[in-house]
Amino acid sequence: MTKTLARYLRKLPKKTRSIVLTSLYGITAGIAAVAFHKSIQFVFGHTIEHFSTFSTRTFLIGSFCTIIGSSLIVGLLLSNYCKDAAGSGIPQLKLAFWSDFGHVPWKVTWVKFIAGILSIGGGCSLGREGPSVQLASGVASNLAGLLGEPKQNRRHAASSGAAAGLAAAFNTPLAAITFVLEEIVQDLNSRFLGSVLLDSVLGAFAVHALSEKHPALEISAVGSPDWLIYLLTPVVAAAAALVGVLFQKTSIGLRATTRKMNRIPAWIRPAIGALIAWGIAVSIFLFTKAETGQGHLGVFGVGYEDLNAALTSSFSWKVAGLLLIGKLIATIACYGMGGCGGIFSPALFLGGMTGVLLSGLFGLFVDLTPEAQITLAVVGMSSCLGAVVRAPVTGILIVFEMTNEFYLVPALMLGALISSAVSRQFCKYNFYEELLEQDGHQLEHVIPPRDLKSWQQLPVSAIANFSPVIIKDLSPEVLSEVLEAFPYLRFPVVVNKEIKGVITREEAKEALEEQREPELAPLIICAPSQSIRELQYSLIESATGLVGLVDPGAKRLIGIVTLHDLLRREVAITKEYTDDV
Repeated sequence: MTKTLARYLRKLPKKTRSIVLTSLYGITAGIAAVAFHKSIQFVFGHTIEHFSTFSTRTFLIGSFCTIIGSSLIVGLLLSNYCKDAAGSGIPQLKLAFWSDFGHVPWKVTWVKFIAGILSIGGGCSLGREGPSVQLASGVASNLAGLLGEPKQNRRHAASSGAAAGLAAAFNTPLAAITFVLEEIVQDLNSRFLGSVLLDSVLGAFAVHALSEKHPALEISAVGSPDWLIYLLTPVVAAAAALVGVLFQKTSIGLRATTRKMNRIPAWIRPAIGALIAWGIAVSIFLFTKAETGQGHLGVFGVGYEDLNAALTSSFSWKVAGLLLIGKLIATIACYGMGGCGGIFSPALFLGGMTGVLLSGLFGLFVDLTPEAQITLAVVGMSSCLGAVVRAPVTGILIVFEMTNEFYLVPALMLGALISSAVSRQFCKYNFYEELLEQDGHQLEHVIPPRDLKSWQQLPVSAIANFSPVIIKDLSPEVLSEVLEAFPYLRFPVVVNKEIKGVITREEAKEALEEQREPELAPLIICAPSQSIRELQYSLIESATGLVGLVDPGAKRLIGIVTLHDLLRREVAITKEYTDDV
């Protein structure tokens, strides 16, 4: 069926074909995201939420078995099948978009779908939005492959699917547009703007058709804030931003420490984080149930029920303080120990509870209405999210689309300015970029520059291959094995750790046929720190179109760069900034 559809699409005019493909990406990605959310709600509703209506003993046993059991399964899936499906998925998608032309392997997509449902639906303190973006993008990327799009032309599908996924997650299509362009594409004027816009709408339509017609969070009408709210907004924004900074630093720090725990198997680590989260969550639930008669489950899962309560009615600031501390520790544990889930929902929750807590403390000294509490909670949500992901326009639009309150825009803008300043003061990069740095990816090597001059000033290491196939023995047997195993046209030759030169595929074949010693071409070398501009001159000097990277200290070959590597990256950059959708 897909082959027939692909043949039909190839007959369409280019513009028409692009629109049809974009629509298909958005519809399928939106449906996948809705199915993901519905599955999470089903699992959570029939486990943690269901057990909370029974006796304390049943709740403790049921919730413990659910969160630990699901986390063990998640750990096995991630460690045995796909490590790239861990975490939120946004950094992995960003890397796939830039380094692999938007190609997201199918294995990442299905593992993310199953592991995300089990982890978040099973009660771990993580969000569903990041996973929605990654799996929706993966669905669109793989659909593009089925419809005949080559691997090097999947950015269109990946960005479209990501927009549809986030629009379906929050039912906020405008925020989905800005987030994908701000965070993934990193260019609000990108050529992908049209497709991202269309698929954000289609993602929202998918939610309306298959799920709810209202946003993930609701809010009571608040009206125009008075002067007192504007005076308190900077304090709440700064405090929420600091909570976001604390969350970012501790989560990423724990993640680095966890990876060094060689004695603890990787598949068990998510369960350890889940155990910590469970202990905190059940303690807060039982305490609030004993104190107020209503137990709060906000530390479990996404926590939207308690956040909704804080945005629609008067909410105890003391309970908000408990939930803030509990959610912060639980999310750090779940994410830092390698769980599968995002940080959007936790950031919104932490920011909202910070606003409620501070408004309650302010209320001890000044007269604040329930509407003022809700306004400050909304400011806290936007500020904490903005500090963590450092996408201020997205933070403003998400909350604005959730509230439909134009009066809140000035306060949200003021909060965004303050949270951005606080975040940049304490963190060099946003949450996702720090994860890429921690995984050994230098950002300047992942995301291409905007102009030719900046591109030529990048180090050679930005495009080098540090795992080349090296021939270490020129015997006929070894040459035959290498030629059969690898399709490359040229190979560096290093014998007894001494660089001998380069052998071409043609020369190797002729030497084998004539039963003689192969002739080697000289290997032009350069240092990894040299610029791409200097590399271009070295490639001109090379008779084989290959340059070797040599460690200046040890004088050993550590990588290679070919003319194909250089042209491939330059074509990718040119295509990104000059093509039309």
